Amino acid sequence: ELRESQRRNPPLGSHAAAPMEDVVRVHASSGTTGTPSFIGLTAYDASRWSECIARSYWAQGLRPGSVFAMGLSIGFFVGGLPVAAAVEAVGATLLPIGTGASDRLIAAIRATKADVLATTPSYAIYLAELAREEMGLDPAALGIRRVMVGAEPGGGVPAIRAQIEESWGARCTEAIGIADLITIHSAECEARDGCHFMVPDYLIMEIVDPETGAVIPPDRPEIEGELVFTHIDRECNPMLRFRTRDRVIVKTGPCACGRTGPRLRCIGRADDMLILRGVNVWPSAVRDVVAGFHPEATGEMLIRVDGEGPKVDPPLRVRVEAGSAAGEGLAVRIEQAIRARLIVQARVELVPRGVLPRTEMKAKLVERNIS
Repeated sequence: ELRESQRRNPPLGSHAAAPMEDVVRVHASSGTTGTPSFIGLTAYDASRWSECIARSYWAQGLRPGSVFAMGLSIGFFVGGLPVAAAVEAVGATLLPIGTGASDRLIAAIRATKADVLATTPSYAIYLAELAREEMGLDPAALGIRRVMVGAEPGGGVPAIRAQIEESWGARCTEAIGIADLITIHSAECEARDGCHFMVPDYLIMEIVDPETGAVIPPDRPEIEGELVFTHIDRECNPMLRFRTRDRVIVKTGPCACGRTGPRLRCIGRADDMLILRGVNVWPSAVRDVVAGFHPEATGEMLIRVDGEGPKVDPPLRVRVEAGSAAGEGLAVRIEQAIRARLIVQARVELVPRGVLPRTEMKAKLVERNIS
């Protein structure tokens, strides 16, 4: 609906509630479900984003005196300029390096003694590989104490989190957001028991049944469903009951840190879910299984399916990069682990290290053959 609105009424659509002359900045979604949509911000909107995003970085441990190395794209992406403004609002030192020059990012971390790295889980792993294998540097010796990840599932996946922490010798925390709403709406604290919903004065959050749309009441310690949000303090492009398609598990009790609001764990997007003989499979869950075999496997993987899905005929075809310590029967052992953990049959193809593409943005976990 948003993209159609903008096609008919360019550039910001008929749902833009502010005139273009009041818009000081335009961002775009990543377009994971098709054509990117544009997001307009007035000066007030930009200020509110900065304030709200700063809360999430504070919860993750960012403080005045921190040196924040930015491994996120600085451009149309909502994780660029809004994050930079939030970091400055906290009072931390910003290194606005961005993506596209990974070696320069590593060099800047080393030269400035940066202690915080913000990036995607995939890029955090890639940067550690680059430092170690191409630059002859131990990433754990560079001084990064906190790796703050987001923009894709993975930061809360135990095996992927462990790989990031082992590589960098640092503590990894996760944040969640969505471009059409705000860069970050929820983030972990030191307890790392889910992402705290940090912006109740900016968004109304609901959890709904993804099939029926019915609201799921928060009357149990843990509920699962799809995130739905409504803006309550937005001038341009406000959203009313926006269905994010993010599937989450919500913890409703208080956290050990003292915060009492709901905590979220994103388990995947409805667009990404695969169905094999009635069993729902999230690509991020397959990635979690594969990551558990590190260092026998690098952690890089790609699911290959025919057609647009979500239904897939078994076995689930998974390409996995072998690591430097790959042992005998690795493919079979990964297949057995996928079967045991996810209750689906898989066929694993091992490929040499470096065959699967690395990315500075969201990792591609599914490759579709549409004929």
